[in-house]
Amino acid sequence: MESTPGGSLDSRMAPQGPLLCSTSPSVRADAYEAGGKKCISDVRRTFCLFVTFDLLFVTLLWIIELNVNGGIKKELITEVLHYDYSASFFDIFLLALFRFAVLIMAYAVCRLRHWWAVAVTTAVTSAFLIAKVILSTLLSQGAFGYLLPIFSFILAWIETWFLDFKVLPQEAEDEHRRLFVPDVSERAPLLYPGPLSDGQFYSPPESVADSDEAADEKRDPEKMPV
Repeated sequence: MESTPGGSLDSRMAPQGPLLCSTSPSVRADAYEAGGKKCISDVRRTFCLFVTFDLLFVTLLWIIELNVNGGIKKELITEVLHYDYSASFFDIFLLALFRFAVLIMAYAVCRLRHWWAVAVTTAVTSAFLIAKVILSTLLSQGAFGYLLPIFSFILAWIETWFLDFKVLPQEAEDEHRRLFVPDVSERAPLLYPGPLSDGQFYSPPESVADSDEAADEKRDPEKMPV
């Protein structure tokens, strides 16, 4: 049999060997591996930004309180150098600085994956503020006597809620996905055979001798007498 030009052309154009199949699990695995190489996760970064906001917000309220009560320089000398537990707001600022230092060190620098650090800062903040409100005369010093303790208390508990219900569960889920998706991609076949060409099923053409013998066999029955 003669091979047609179209058949030989198709066999040359047909891709030979295996084809690479880009499966969706492998793509997701690469994405999770890239995410795992990040220095810090997005949700943890948001938590650290909120901790920074806590410090800046309390500092801003304290500066406003200093400026309202008679000037920043004068009130700094009164509240810092002549510190009085029952009348000074300086300790509330130090409490915010304490939360910032502990939480940033634990969850940004050391990348801790436990809630004990935020539990310590929230417990210390709550106990100190409750004792200060009961024993001091802050409530008689106007609006800031209410705002600074209340906002410090609320921000500390928001940090605890955000870490325990958002940061740690989200990171645990991401870690589970990074461990699970590569296993799926390893089980999925990444190489598939390409379409078979005509050359892979080559059948040799009939020889001339075989065709002559077949023709003789057809003619012999015709010559036999009936």
